[in-house]
Amino acid sequence: MEDHIFKTLAISSAIIVLYSVIRVVYTIWWKPISLGKQLRKQGIRGTSYKLLYGDMKESGECMKEAWSKPMSLNHQIAPRVSPFFYQMMKNYGKVSLSWRETRPRLIIADPELMRLILADKNGDFVKPPLNPLVDILQLGVSTLEGQRWAKRRRLITPAFHLEKLKTQYMSKYMKYKTLIPIVVPNRKWCLHFSTSCLGLIDRWKKLISPQESHELDVGAEFQILAGDVITRTAFGSSYEEGKRIFELQKEQAKLVLEAYGNIYIPGFRFIPTKKNKRRYNIDNEIKAILRDMISKKEQAMRDGQLVNNDLLGLLLQCKEESNNGMTIEDIIEECKLFYFAGQETTASLLTWTMILLSMHPDWQEKARDEVLRVCGKKTLDFEAINHLKIVTMILHEVLRLYPPAVTIFRHTNRKTNIGGMSIPAGVDCVLPVLFLHSDPKCWGEDVEEFNPERFS
Repeated sequence: MEDHIFKTLAISSAIIVLYSVIRVVYTIWWKPISLGKQLRKQGIRGTSYKLLYGDMKESGECMKEAWSKPMSLNHQIAPRVSPFFYQMMKNYGKVSLSWRETRPRLIIADPELMRLILADKNGDFVKPPLNPLVDILQLGVSTLEGQRWAKRRRLITPAFHLEKLKTQYMSKYMKYKTLIPIVVPNRKWCLHFSTSCLGLIDRWKKLISPQESHELDVGAEFQILAGDVITRTAFGSSYEEGKRIFELQKEQAKLVLEAYGNIYIPGFRFIPTKKNKRRYNIDNEIKAILRDMISKKEQAMRDGQLVNNDLLGLLLQCKEESNNGMTIEDIIEECKLFYFAGQETTASLLTWTMILLSMHPDWQEKARDEVLRVCGKKTLDFEAINHLKIVTMILHEVLRLYPPAVTIFRHTNRKTNIGGMSIPAGVDCVLPVLFLHSDPKCWGEDVEEFNPERFS
């Protein structure tokens, strides 16, 4: 009897071990090789698969080499910002094959194919699966997919209706029978912008005396400015109150970037290493701060105070009005998105705008003249912003040359055909939008020049 049990256990163990070995071999060798063959049969050229790592080593070396050289003064930044993808396009054309760990990657720089992928409504192309250590930086609706994305977007959309963002409306939380108009949100928010900018200018004035010049890191200054505007408009507080969240998210972003650059080992996130514990401690602290801010705002709503003149108040108001199933945890995720994405993108745009205007003083003069003509000494408002045509052209051109996000990633959820190309399930698609921004076929031969007139 005991022998029978022992044999059964031995056979079961052998089967489990054999299955595990087959599974590992399938995942790290057979599947990547099979997917690579399917893509190469269609004439797609690229690099060969390297066990486990793919092209991660080569990609890292390209980045180190690019950043070891001083940055040139021309506007062709692709070889510096995305050196590996840029080299792949030069070597293999606008559709090429590379590898990230065990997953094949199609680098697609063809404008029409990029359009078709981004316009997909069938769920064939989704956001790629992430290393759980990267996934910890969840940022609300921007990281959701499919039905979860559709539901969350539907829930938060009422808070961003144009009429709520720019026109006057009446409070639903009145304590008295008389109708008291609420402060117009767009005026309030424009006042926040003005207040933050004036604070920045005052700080700069104190650094500079009439007799001497002063060197200033505008990148760091605009990080503070963007953070101040976000905390005022989104949460009704000041930069100092939200400063801790910005510091934590910046530290979290560094840890996430480090994890993204390393090979993924299943289960590694559960090992209590110093960095793993720090990642989760940061996440918990951010959520605790935001939960406290939300709790205070909810209490203000219960007390009948004015609460819907910032984005957090609008989200909570929409949650209460429609009873739409949006939870406090959902709102926390959206708040993290406001803080993280809003600060980085805005600060990047403002920094490069200042750099380009200093390189092109003629456009600096045009922008200044327009602002003085349209705004004068008035406080900036929504209507004035709509009349700043030259400033808008300049901002669009800066975004073309120096976009805050240079690459978009998608992943084939199932086998699909696009542009005459058959892509099997399990393939990452890299869409280097920066290359599209510097394509002469799209923008003309002056594509590398700063020319806001192209947006007139």
